[in-house]
Amino acid sequence: MSKPIRILIVFLLIDAVAVGVYFGVKAMKSRSVQDSTKGYEWTTLDAYYQPATELEQFIKTDYEEKGILPIQFRSYGRSAAVLKKFRGSKLVGAGVSVLEMTFKGLEDWAVVDIWIKGEDNRDIRRTVLYVLFGGAWKVGDSGRLVD
Repeated sequence: MSKPIRILIVFLLIDAVAVGVYFGVKAMKSRSVQDSTKGYEWTTLDAYYQPATELEQFIKTDYEEKGILPIQFRSYGRSAAVLKKFRGSKLVGAGVSVLEMTFKGLEDWAVVDIWIKGEDNRDIRRTVLYVLFGGAWKVGDSGRLVD
């Protein structure tokens, strides 16, 4: 076999390995993003539920005033990976820095899934971004999580 053909074959093998490594890393990275919502449990919030945090107390008070209890919720807290999957009316796949620029004076934030059983047995599920300003929790955005 001539020297130019050997060089070409080695070059093609190195390229094939590089492409394989690239797609392998990309597949592993996308799998870890999909798993960012795994491991969080649904919690039933009704009139007898004792909130563990100020955010849970805000959610309970808000839905009590609306007369929608009981609801189920799943809090992801300050998970940047979940925030990247969040698609709302104001934010779409934003990072923490974009969140801080959008909400000036932001003290804390959390992403929470809310699951409501409607009057006609229709399930309503939405994802809410809660933000803390001046010691009070507020709804920053509402939308859904994408896979």
